[in-house]
Amino acid sequence: MGKRKINWTVWFSYLVVIGFIGYILVMYGLNNPRSTGIVSGKLENPNFHYNTWKILFFIHITTGSIALLLGPFQLLKASRKKIKTHRIIGKIYVSSIFLSVPAGIYLAFYATGGIGSTIGFLILDAAWFITTFLGLKRIHERNIQSHQEWMLRSYAITLVFVTFRLLVPIFMFILHLGFAISFPLAVIVGIMINLSLVERYLKRKLKGTKNTGSTILKVDVK
Repeated sequence: MGKRKINWTVWFSYLVVIGFIGYILVMYGLNNPRSTGIVSGKLENPNFHYNTWKILFFIHITTGSIALLLGPFQLLKASRKKIKTHRIIGKIYVSSIFLSVPAGIYLAFYATGGIGSTIGFLILDAAWFITTFLGLKRIHERNIQSHQEWMLRSYAITLVFVTFRLLVPIFMFILHLGFAISFPLAVIVGIMINLSLVERYLKRKLKGTKNTGSTILKVDVK
């Protein structure tokens, strides 16, 4: 029963991720980014370098999309049983994030919504880097359980790019908060929602482990 639930969650994640990537391709791949609302406003800024922004933007969304696609597969038990494949995909996932974060930091300074959005996206980039780095560090320390926990948090932050897009229309068109509030609020609330769901899952998993008398999995490095 638990296995079915995990697989259903993974495949649902894929459905959401593919839908999101399709949206990005239509909005920014098939259409000219200049014609989109979030870009047209930036062009009024004399310090805005469109060509540099466009290159880093496409690096950001391409590497972010790779991380979005690879994450669910890494969460499957079948993936963890294939150690070599798991490691290769894990390296691609981590590398994609480490490439995406610097581009995201640059983009944050031109984010729609002003200084609030800049701060929100910088927090997001910092959380993305830290959770992924700690996940990588833990596997080098052979602490498998902690590695899995931090990579879950890392993917939760990766999914904020989807959650954020779902929250912005709610804040803008239902609550009528405007760009300056909606964008940073959507980022922060997205982080809080995604991480709280992961922490709730990990807490329930730890409780179940204690109830069954299982021990915490940690590889001895001595």
